[in-house]
Amino acid sequence: MSQQQPVSGPRNGDRAAGLRISWAMIGGLAGGGALLAFVLQNRQDVTTTWLFWSFTWPLWLYTIVVAVLGSLVWIAAGILRRHRRRVARRATRRGEAPSG
Repeated sequence: MSQQQPVSGPRNGDRAAGLRISWAMIGGLAGGGALLAFVLQNRQDVTTTWLFWSFTWPLWLYTIVVAVLGSLVWIAAGILRRHRRRVARRATRRGEAPSG
């Protein structure tokens, strides 16, 4: 019977063991810090009226909600565009006139 060797730490040529900070972690921390600064600087309340509803909420929350909704619309438009291009390519390959 052969015995397996225990897995050891880094080899001599590898980086030292310990905390490794990636660029993604640095970017995440910087983004989190910027978001915290934004929230702390925009704490005043704003009133938004839409149709017959009226909302009062902090400016930072309003800005983030509007940005997220705008991003979702942007992503949906991109998905719709890709779908239309894919349908047109399929129709061109089959020799049909593209619909739409």
